Amino acid sequence: MTEIEERLAHLIRAVDDLSEVVARQDREIDRLAAQVAWLARREGEGEGEGGIVLGNERPPHY
Repeated sequence: MTEIEERLAHLIRAVDDLSEVVARQDREIDRLAAQVAWLARREGEGEGEGGIVLGNERPPHY
């Protein structure tokens, strides 16, 4: 019975640790999503004014 209680305690600890990791990742995903949205808005506002060259696009001076 003691072995089962020890294993259960370890499993509970592992679940708690994983829960903290998931919560931290959720906050990070929210932060990154907001940053991507901000960058997309900023890029959308700058259309036609030059800007960042993406992929195989030619810069505006060509």
